[in-house]
This record gives sequence, structure tokens and C-alpha cells, in this order.
Amino acid sequence: GGENVYSAEVENAISTHPAVLQVAVIGIPHETWGEQVHAIVVLKPGEEATEADIIDHARQAIAGYKLPKSVEFRAEPLPLSG
Repeated sequence: GGENVYSAEVENAISTHPAVLQVAVIGIPHETWGEQVHAIVVLKPGEEATEADIIDHARQAIAGYKLPKSVEFRAEPLPLSG
């Protein structure tokens, strides 16, 4: 706990996965650390990936403590905030 994780850095690491269309990274409550990194991923049509695939891919680009602890897959595109 106590480490700063910037969502854009984690999103950039995940977005380079060939199956990923969109990604958003948020903090969700965690009992011990206060917050944990959670990724919401939309895959490209016809592509498949697992939570482990996404985390392993991100591990190549960012430090272990920045990796998402959980990945949620959504079928619908993510809303874009302006």
C-alpha cells in the first residue's frame, strides 16, 4: 500500500495487447491497501484473452505493484468522458 499508481500508465501497458480494443483502469476498495488496481477491458471483435493474459502482458511494461489485481471483461464499448 501507499504506492501511487497512475491509471494512464497501466492503461497504456494493457492497450498494447493485440486483443484489446479499449481499457479503463480504476481503483476499487481493498481491505488491506485501501485501493487495488482494477482493469475494465473491451476486446476486439472475434478476439479472446483471459485475465492472466492481460496481466502477463502488462507485466512486460510496468512494475509488479502497478499491475491490475483483477480484470473485468465487457462486451459493450466503454463510455468516453470528455
